[in-house]
Amino acid sequence: MPEKKQLGQILIDKNIVTKEELKAALLKQKETQEPLGTILAKMGIAHEKEVVKALAEQLMIEEISFEKGNFIIPSEKKEMEGYIPESLARQYKVFPLEKKGNTLKVAISDPFDLVCIDNIKKTSGLLVEYGIATTEDIRKAIESFYTMGDELEAAVEKTYDRLKNLIDMSKGGEITLEELKITAQQEPIIQLVDLILKKAIDNRASDIHIEPTDDSLWIRQRIDGVLYDMPTPPKHFYYPIISRIKVLANIDIAEKRLPQDGTFSIKINYREIDFRVATIPTIYGEKVVLRILDKSKMVFELESLGLQGEDLKKVRKGLSKNMGLVFLAGPTGSGKTTTLYAALNTVKTSRKNILTIEDPVEYKIKGICQTQSHPDIGFDFANGLRAILRQDPDIIMVGEVRDLETASICIRAALTGHIVLSTLHTNTAVEAITRLLDIGIPKYLLSATLNVVISQRLVRVLCNKCKKAYTPDKTIMEQLGVARGIPPVLYNPVGCQECSFTGYVGRVGIFEVLAVDETIRKAIYEEKPSYEITNMAIKGGMKTLFDSGVEKVLKGITNVEEVMLATQS
Repeated sequence: MPEKKQLGQILIDKNIVTKEELKAALLKQKETQEPLGTILAKMGIAHEKEVVKALAEQLMIEEISFEKGNFIIPSEKKEMEGYIPESLARQYKVFPLEKKGNTLKVAISDPFDLVCIDNIKKTSGLLVEYGIATTEDIRKAIESFYTMGDELEAAVEKTYDRLKNLIDMSKGGEITLEELKITAQQEPIIQLVDLILKKAIDNRASDIHIEPTDDSLWIRQRIDGVLYDMPTPPKHFYYPIISRIKVLANIDIAEKRLPQDGTFSIKINYREIDFRVATIPTIYGEKVVLRILDKSKMVFELESLGLQGEDLKKVRKGLSKNMGLVFLAGPTGSGKTTTLYAALNTVKTSRKNILTIEDPVEYKIKGICQTQSHPDIGFDFANGLRAILRQDPDIIMVGEVRDLETASICIRAALTGHIVLSTLHTNTAVEAITRLLDIGIPKYLLSATLNVVISQRLVRVLCNKCKKAYTPDKTIMEQLGVARGIPPVLYNPVGCQECSFTGYVGRVGIFEVLAVDETIRKAIYEEKPSYEITNMAIKGGMKTLFDSGVEKVLKGITNVEEVMLATQS
């Protein structure tokens, strides 16, 4: 068994951390009691995978991970639960892999934790062989193996006796407001709602939909842009679940006829998760949608979003100028706001005063002054933008240009020495120019101020664990515009435990970047048709959305169907 004092030196010897960084991380560890790899990752010093790999090599133990394919979830559930109960697994971040004779093989996050290994020996009555894994992989395994299903069933069972006396939908029963408030605060309902939220977060969901039908309750989660069913309790749990969410979001529990909005936050696995709640009345009762805003999962770096090569250079150049307009174009849900945040993060320094007016403010970014618009009291984008111009800004971000008034103020701000970023709902980059001209922006002002227009879509990323290679036929190669010759190797989704059997893990952007040079400026001023401007831009090196998607298909990042769905009308 290695001595704990060796850990710091291992990391220094491997050039993973410096002495100063290690000292800071160890001080933090005393406060949080988290594994060192987790702390280093949170501090941005090193990825936990680097720490695990280095320790495995130094200590001559097996590195276990889903990525390597050797983190196998055992099928003998009851037997393994007997050796390592769920409480022990969660407490020590350890997971049972297999039993060989009188030896239990486990994945452990901290090989220096003698107490953990001793407890496993005592609980299982077996010898212990261990490999090292990241806390994230162990967490995924625990959630998959010990399952929400069992916990959900237990919560439902605990709550049933209380609820069955409150309401019988078939007999037209009615829960009083007071009973709803009491039930929403009871431990079983709290546990049930917490499980639904936690499961959605673990599955990387962006939204949860809770919807009543005529005879049942329907709960779904949106993962990578697609809705999937979740384990759902019986219909009579509908009112207590909705009431609990309303209580959390500080929404009027008695109001069922009008749409309402609210927010709340919870802490899960040391992460602060924000929820945006929206209700709407339907013929069967209120539908609730919860938007999950997990700041720890958000990536505000242009490269990580999918911008690469010349496209990235064009965007950076447009942002680095002293003045001008930068527009993001695309339909709702195409990732425009995230790209805007990444762009702001790129130019953010203490020497620049950056202000935003948004509806709503989705993520809080340190070092940027963010403002929430309130159209109901007259504080809309146009009025907010006027107020921002009196705050000595260098860079301004406006959530969306919807009308001539807002567009005109953006133009004026760009002309007076500011960088202005905003979004438009158009399909292509060139169509953004047409839209601005159509709403009344003078051609001479637009041609003088526009720096760059970025059109984007999101495509799902293939799961590296299970994606299947194939050689495309002639038809597919023609679709992709690939030159004749040796066919490339492409991939299709399959589905496995790692990707929750969807075949995909996450999404990435495909982009069309229109850098406005003198040729394009002249074309705007002369009000050339959009197809002519598009042809000029392509001749000047612009990749279309489809071309960007094909690049990611050829690199094995996504598949043909995803690109076709994202780019073809």
